[in-house]
Amino acid sequence: MGPGRRRAALRLRGGGSPQLLGLLAGKFSIFQLFFLALLLGFASLLWLQLSCSGEAPSPGRGAPRPPCPPEPPAPPADDPSWGPHRLALLVPFRERFEELLAFVPYMHRFLSKKRIRHHILVLNQVDHFRFNRASLINVGFLESGNDTDYIAMHDVDLLPLNEQLDYGFPEAGPFHVASPELHPLYHYKTYVGGILLLTKQHYEMCNGMSNRFWGWGREDDEFYRRIKGAGLQVHRPSGITTGYETFQHLHDPAWRKRDQKRIAAQKQEQFKVDREGGLNNVRYRIESRTALSVAGAPCTVLNILLDCDMSETPWCTFG
Repeated sequence: MGPGRRRAALRLRGGGSPQLLGLLAGKFSIFQLFFLALLLGFASLLWLQLSCSGEAPSPGRGAPRPPCPPEPPAPPADDPSWGPHRLALLVPFRERFEELLAFVPYMHRFLSKKRIRHHILVLNQVDHFRFNRASLINVGFLESGNDTDYIAMHDVDLLPLNEQLDYGFPEAGPFHVASPELHPLYHYKTYVGGILLLTKQHYEMCNGMSNRFWGWGREDDEFYRRIKGAGLQVHRPSGITTGYETFQHLHDPAWRKRDQKRIAAQKQEQFKVDREGGLNNVRYRIESRTALSVAGAPCTVLNILLDCDMSETPWCTFG
């Protein structure tokens, strides 16, 4: 579009001030005008927020300030009319607060809209050892109580976008919500990470997850072999047409590096099946248990101190 046509378009859209718009179009580029419009819009929103919150000057002496629009109330997390089953959403966590602030309210509303009774448990590792996702899930399972009968092993940086995804009771066997056909990053057919649902009975049949995986990765691959060893069949979503756009992945690898360090002994151990450890030998202490509300969404944060047997897994520390 040439300069003359651009000024004509601006005059046509301006409505009541063609001379002013013509003058602006002659002095500023279209990008400068667009940036000015964004600044004016932001200033208007800021003034509206301040004026309704009581921080800006009153519009007139004695005139009441307009009330702020109320936030919609959060839906319930546990309505018995939704059914007999209740989900323990287990979220292994360490220092990823910006992701947690997005995850908890989003998942609460997502599950409530699907009428899934749920309890979100944030499993916060607060010891000085390397991150151990599998052990945290074992702890979450043991601490989830008798009022839940199935679990979701759920990454904090993975949000489901398709409401057709099933989070219901996986009676037939482990249900891998974030299947290889849908996960934005991992597409190998034995992958069971990201989001996996199991009944508590089935998780116990597997003896939970191995506690030997300190640092990032491999614990899911070992758990797949446990599932098969327990005689269970992994089920996955069907009829989902959104492909790799089914989930939003919040993790930014350029900003937050994963702990992928492997020492020699760990490299040898990471492909073995741990036939002895799991739920039966996870070592931990609960430092605190806190009920929180994040943007109106309820959750429970468990501050967990894991313990490490240095003779068995010396790679649990960075030293």
